[in-house]
Amino acid sequence: MSEQQGEQASEDRRKYEFRKVIEKLQDYSGSGTQLVSIYVPEDKQVSDVVAHVTQEHSEASNIKSKQTRTAVQDALTSIKDRLRYYDTFPPENGMILFSGSIDVGGGQTDMVTEVIESPPEPVQSFRYHCDSAFLTEPLENMFADKGLYGLIVLDRREANVGWLKGKRVEPVKSASSLVPGKQRKGGQSAQRFARLRLEAIDNFYQEVAGMANDLFVDRRHELDGVLVGGPSPTKDEFLDGDYLHHELQDKVLGKFDVSYTDESGLYDLVDAGGEALAEAALMEDKNAMKQFFKELHDGDLATYGFEATRRNLVMGSVEELLLSEDLRQDVATYECENGHEERELIERRTDEIPEHDCSECGATVEDGEREDVIDHLMNIADQRGTETTFISTDFEKGEQLLNAFGGIAGLLRYSTGV
Repeated sequence: MSEQQGEQASEDRRKYEFRKVIEKLQDYSGSGTQLVSIYVPEDKQVSDVVAHVTQEHSEASNIKSKQTRTAVQDALTSIKDRLRYYDTFPPENGMILFSGSIDVGGGQTDMVTEVIESPPEPVQSFRYHCDSAFLTEPLENMFADKGLYGLIVLDRREANVGWLKGKRVEPVKSASSLVPGKQRKGGQSAQRFARLRLEAIDNFYQEVAGMANDLFVDRRHELDGVLVGGPSPTKDEFLDGDYLHHELQDKVLGKFDVSYTDESGLYDLVDAGGEALAEAALMEDKNAMKQFFKELHDGDLATYGFEATRRNLVMGSVEELLLSEDLRQDVATYECENGHEERELIERRTDEIPEHDCSECGATVEDGEREDVIDHLMNIADQRGTETTFISTDFEKGEQLLNAFGGIAGLLRYSTGV
């Protein structure tokens, strides 16, 4: 596995761990407004957070319901205890604290406290929230619609260039043109006026391309695509004239009709190019699934299902492990009294591991070990230098991976017959 692939695998693992935490938090509920969520940006002093928690603890004494009052104060005490482990400021990107008394059924409750350090994106502002459910939406948004796109809007009067980073549009550069209107001034021949006007248009297009090149070229390897917007024929002339750097030209996802070319036009461009952006975000997943189906039908370098894929992983024959983003199962590992080891997939929310009869000797095994199936497979993949790709279900073949192949497949380095 290359260094770049290793970094990507590590990032994928980190994102998956965050997603598991989010899903766990979403499953929790309280009988009243007793689940506390606190978002702390990295520039917020811990002492200020402690002071805020102390104040909230004092004000919670006014809650009429004794059960809710006790639950909220217990949650705040737990958070305050956790904050003692931190110095002046939180870790990089901030931290998020969740604590509260959750329902566990049968009228019983249990206190849980979860601290997320250094989330994938910076916490933007301090936020204290108390409700019957934990506030996870800001954390979820840190994973939504990731990507880096270049934006260009122009007509013959003005142009704006900027970024789309995730869901955030960032206007960066703008320019106004010196292109004269279509009516020529007195004393100029029509031919001379037309030539001067074309020269002015060409100069303006070069200026706009220069802004885009200066902004985008250095980050071209991170760039997921470029969108160009404006009225016709301006955007067509700009792209057809090859004004952009050739590597940026290759990344143009499309040209779109946009009425405004000021900063608001950048937002209109994102709206107009929504379908192209969604397509680009899924392109890596689509290419992986296209290769998988090609090998499945016409070759012998595809494997699928838990058992076959795992065996190929252990042999080191899997080049790329394909896992559905929506795969939510555990793997139970059983070892019978005669030393035979077997595994089976079970539902994640199953409280108890079911008994298992060994297929080799028939012995019944009551106590098995339980592990998240994605963690299980990724651990083997990491040891064997196998790249892991999470596949979205937002397109047909991605959905087929989950529903028809159990959410687990792989592209092989060589044929194994397994």
